[in-house]
Amino acid sequence: MSQKSDGMNYAPQGKPSPVVKPGEFIFAAAFLDHGHINGQCNGLVEAGGQLKWVYDGDTARAEALASRYPGAKVARSFEDVLADPAVQLVAAAAIPNLRSAIGCRVMEAGKDYFTDKTPFTTLDQLDAAKAVVARTGRKYAVYFSERLHVESAMYATDLVQQGAIGRVLQVIGLGPHRLNKPSRPDWFFKKEQFGGILCDIGSHQFEQFLTFTGATDATVTNAAVANYANPSTPEFEDFGEANLLGDNGATNYIRVDWFTPDGLSTWGDGRMTILGTKGYIELRKYLDVGRDKTGDHVYLVDEKGEHHLQVAGQVGFRFFGELILDCLNRTEKAMTQRHAFKAAELCLRAQAAARRIA
Repeated sequence: MSQKSDGMNYAPQGKPSPVVKPGEFIFAAAFLDHGHINGQCNGLVEAGGQLKWVYDGDTARAEALASRYPGAKVARSFEDVLADPAVQLVAAAAIPNLRSAIGCRVMEAGKDYFTDKTPFTTLDQLDAAKAVVARTGRKYAVYFSERLHVESAMYATDLVQQGAIGRVLQVIGLGPHRLNKPSRPDWFFKKEQFGGILCDIGSHQFEQFLTFTGATDATVTNAAVANYANPSTPEFEDFGEANLLGDNGATNYIRVDWFTPDGLSTWGDGRMTILGTKGYIELRKYLDVGRDKTGDHVYLVDEKGEHHLQVAGQVGFRFFGELILDCLNRTEKAMTQRHAFKAAELCLRAQAAARRIA
């Protein structure tokens, strides 16, 4: 199966654009339970980071990742990683309900933490991480890859911030994914471990809503989940939807699901429509279905006309360089801690509020 058709192991690669000299930013990768760790490492290395250590309970899995990065070594234990004063950040993609506790250990050891989404599966985990951030001053960064590692979404971020469509009134986010059920680990189907569909893949959508609207908080006005087609894994949810009302009046509708048909050439036809007072933007992130198998299509309609921009290879992935510089300079250019925690809180609240409709 090609990498583009498999969302679990989808790891975008961009052009190297280092923000530091070799050896100036050292990081480790640990707990490789989700394939997103590959995208996290790619992004950091392309921005000039150096992967020194890889740790996982499955040594073969650690060796496979380390072999792709010159100089990376497999650590005997996670304690060895935390004890190395050269390591400035630990990237991890653990089983979701373990991510908070691992992050707290990393921050208590004086290092910054960069976790795959979803960063938490309970509000108690979020509160624990907030307390450790407040006490240590370290970062709990989150890999919201469906914006940060998608050039069309980063291009839209700039368009919106430049006022291209005026004040943003609504964001509609569609996040279909391919299930590839036989390839998924057991934890993927256990509610306590994966957190629920709105908590898991819904987290991408809520982060984008906050970014594009400028809302700093929101209330959940509707949420629903279902298991329509997977009776053999009854705790799993293959469909979810939710509505938010932002504190600035902007609204959000999201739909996330595991129903990508085999005939689609990529793992999901991710789309987003951003409505403003002076125009709207539609993103066709991973392909333009039936027309173009390349991704990163931006459709912009404004007061001057209709525009179709294909931005693959033109935008890059600046988040990773910004994160490295934030860690070195103790700034918040890549993403504020408040924003990351608020996106996490919204997905937890939506999940908790969700009616089970099937």
